[in-house]
Amino acid sequence: MSDWLIYRGAGAPHDGIEHLPPPPPWRDFDGGPLVAPPAALDPSSERRLGVQHREASHHRPGETERELVNAALYLRRPLLVTGAPGSGKSTLAHSVAYELGLGRVLGWPVVSRSTLRDGLYDYDAIGRLQDLQIARAAPAAADDDGAADADPTDEPGGGIGRYIRLGPLGTALLPAARPRVLLVDELDKSDIDLPNDLLNVLEEGEFRIPELERLAGSVPEVEVLSDDGARVTVRDGRVRCHAFPFIVLTSNGERDFPAPLLRRCIHLHIPVPDKERLAAMVRAHFGEGAAERYETVIDGFLDREPGDVRAVDQLFNAIHLTQKAGWTDEDEEETRRRLTAELMRPLDRTR
Repeated sequence: MSDWLIYRGAGAPHDGIEHLPPPPPWRDFDGGPLVAPPAALDPSSERRLGVQHREASHHRPGETERELVNAALYLRRPLLVTGAPGSGKSTLAHSVAYELGLGRVLGWPVVSRSTLRDGLYDYDAIGRLQDLQIARAAPAAADDDGAADADPTDEPGGGIGRYIRLGPLGTALLPAARPRVLLVDELDKSDIDLPNDLLNVLEEGEFRIPELERLAGSVPEVEVLSDDGARVTVRDGRVRCHAFPFIVLTSNGERDFPAPLLRRCIHLHIPVPDKERLAAMVRAHFGEGAAERYETVIDGFLDREPGDVRAVDQLFNAIHLTQKAGWTDEDEEETRRRLTAELMRPLDRTR
């Protein structure tokens, strides 16, 4: 395998990210003091991450996929990934994070109502106002020594940092020694403005929080909450990355994107997997010999009318059910064939 590949798609963690060359001069960022790496996750989050890592370890990208992922890493550009549902677009982000040891994938699932600010940060102005009113209306509470309880709004800046939480994109842009992985899922479901609104952030690697900028003269540093749940310091109301994040923008091809966005991205199209790649994916999930054992199921998955859409998950579901049900006699074999056909019904058919 070529020595230039940082991400190899081998499904095993390694230290390749340490050998990533410096960025091009026009993509070199200077995001100030580095933030600490994300803290350990709670047990439930650890379990979810474990499931994602298992799925990522089974991902086997093709040669073009590996090369374009590495192009995005080298050039510090977002990767726009298009392809049919279930082709592995989202899994690719988890595969890169798992293999290169980049921690939890920051996920931003886009819907029609999503705005740029949703991805950057949230400011709970109503919650802050309510807390301020309660603190002013309630009598001062005294402890055993007669001292009053501390009023959180007495903090510098009126405790505003308690009411600001960075979103997944905002957290990805925090200055860190290693790039974070951000998955912006199904960007094509957004309204018409969001792709254009992303342009400046993706180009400059920074954004500003106006609520904190107004306080910068008197309170230059404010602690806010990140998407990881950690307290991080924002200086002068400005967040600027140090290592540009590895950003995966996925699209099911439901719309076209503006040329300025396409210019800022590396475009990867993941085609419908052929029999050879499906067999490799089945082996990765179900063990050696599984592709040969379930060859008829794979052939059934590939046997489709022109324009039919199927997701690879449907194939995995059919094979898993075949494994666990233990069908043996002729009647049960007919049940297996019938349920397999139902599980692999084209997604664009309702009957």
